[in-house]
Amino acid sequence: MRVAYDCDVLVIGGGIVGLATAYAITRAAPGTRVTVLEKERGPARHQTGRNSGVIHSGIYYRPGSLKARYAVRGAAEMVKFCAEYDIAHAVTGKLIVATEKAELPRLHGLVQRGRENGIPVRELGPAQIAEYEPQVRGLAAIHVGTTGVCDFVAVARQLAESSGAEIRYEAQVVRIDRRPALGVAVRTADGAIVRGRVLVNCAGLHCDEIARLAGDEPGMRIIPFRGEYYSLARPELVHGLVYPVPDPAFPFLGVHLTRGIDGDVHIGPNAVPALAREGYGWGVVRPREVGTAVAWPGSWRMARRHWRYGAGELRRSVSKAAFTGAVRRLLPAVTPDDLIPASAGVRAQAVLRDGTLVDDFLIKEGPRTVHVLNAPSPAATASLPIGREVARRALEVLAGT
Repeated sequence: MRVAYDCDVLVIGGGIVGLATAYAITRAAPGTRVTVLEKERGPARHQTGRNSGVIHSGIYYRPGSLKARYAVRGAAEMVKFCAEYDIAHAVTGKLIVATEKAELPRLHGLVQRGRENGIPVRELGPAQIAEYEPQVRGLAAIHVGTTGVCDFVAVARQLAESSGAEIRYEAQVVRIDRRPALGVAVRTADGAIVRGRVLVNCAGLHCDEIARLAGDEPGMRIIPFRGEYYSLARPELVHGLVYPVPDPAFPFLGVHLTRGIDGDVHIGPNAVPALAREGYGWGVVRPREVGTAVAWPGSWRMARRHWRYGAGELRRSVSKAAFTGAVRRLLPAVTPDDLIPASAGVRAQAVLRDGTLVDDFLIKEGPRTVHVLNAPSPAATASLPIGREVARRALEVLAGT
């Protein structure tokens, strides 16, 4: 049967990972026709455009994991990419601060992890903390020099432009017809049909739904967690980036202080369950999406395992005083009046059937398909190497068609 293909590789999702994949494909295999379908009016409208803008060093992640390897490599590549295309960025370094004695062993563990990941780390005492951040208090800290900030939305736009791919906005995918012997046909909400030889799923918050539309059971579900942010009314209190020592049981980094590329200081995020995959406030509720999360056995198992942690996060969501208290552990001078509500983000967290939070990037393949099923932070930092890996897999599938 002869099929008139619209493209060789069809990418669903116009966030930074999807666009980095398109960029990598056209560089690795010039002449490959790539089409990107994005349901919004422009790129990077969700996770990419609603994070803290930090170029992560890779210090938090298990040595040898995809997150560790791609974040370390990606941080250097992201700085180079921004410099090449004159995109706003700065390599500022950051402090990770222990405020309680119980955190000191975990802080020392991060020093060791940083060394194993090839990241330069400097250990600091209280007086040395003040040299970097006069208003921050802690028992000890480490300084990570390779951390920075950038404009990830501008990066996504540049990837789209430089890829040479056809980018179709306002193209929400509603149906996928995959035939292993032929390829993939995708219908969008406006009735258009796009045919490709290979499908790449970079749909972020909706990646598990897209996988199932394609006929693949992903073995996980996206459980959305909203991260709420404040802006600091007195930005002069913070010079750079300041993080608490993270809880190793969770993939969330805790409430931190970030001086962005715009000079504003952003505080957050917390991590509370969202009532919609794009639920950027408590007032956004989508019953079907809530039902999907509730029906997944992993949601209940996760809740039973981590309810105490979740209760604390909920308290900080509904109580500004509680949120302020969390900030004051690092920045004692802050008051509730210093915190100005800012835009929230939603993390697309993959949860397995047994309730395990997937803590590494997760990429799976099916007939004629490549699915990116877990790519929250530090995916923006790591987007260039992630894009190359997804492109490699897609081109291998394409070569076998």
